[in-house]
Amino acid sequence: MIEEKNLIEIGKLLKPHGVKGEVTVLFNKPEFADIDTKFYFLFLDGMYVPFFIEEFMFNSDVTARIKFQNFNSIEQASTFANTAIFVPSEFVEALEPAEKVFDSEWDQFIGFTIIDESSSTIGVISGVDSATMNVLFIVVKDDEEILIPATEDFIVKIDSNEKCLYMKLPEGLLDTSFEE
Repeated sequence: MIEEKNLIEIGKLLKPHGVKGEVTVLFNKPEFADIDTKFYFLFLDGMYVPFFIEEFMFNSDVTARIKFQNFNSIEQASTFANTAIFVPSEFVEALEPAEKVFDSEWDQFIGFTIIDESSSTIGVISGVDSATMNVLFIVVKDDEEILIPATEDFIVKIDSNEKCLYMKLPEGLLDTSFEE
């Protein structure tokens, strides 16, 4: 059984298309539509279940019409409307670097622990604030919250398996109550 930490949400199933069990998929980013896979995972009854693709046709750069194996009616397809779809994280990591656009992927780091260059734990990313021009990680440690800029410039290493984000932060960025 595949674990959530090894998956990345890349979009969601929208409404059925036609009467033969096809569904429309909205991808979170155009790059995700280009992932070459024979299946997507859906979260059903407490676990991630692979659904195999029978047909795939692009509608736009972020939408496609998909026919899954064993989806044979509009009723079957309707039961999965508004369901998120996932792929193994290595599928996203395998995208060409030019295809990766960090700014729209910051949410994937929610739940990651931030570790600074001296191997001290800064805290856990509880959310992403993209309301301002600069995207910020909302980091919690000891029930206190700080904001850290979400920028590739500060990231030294990403360990997806351990859910750790190693960062080199500018001096003085952290509040003294967060220093160990």
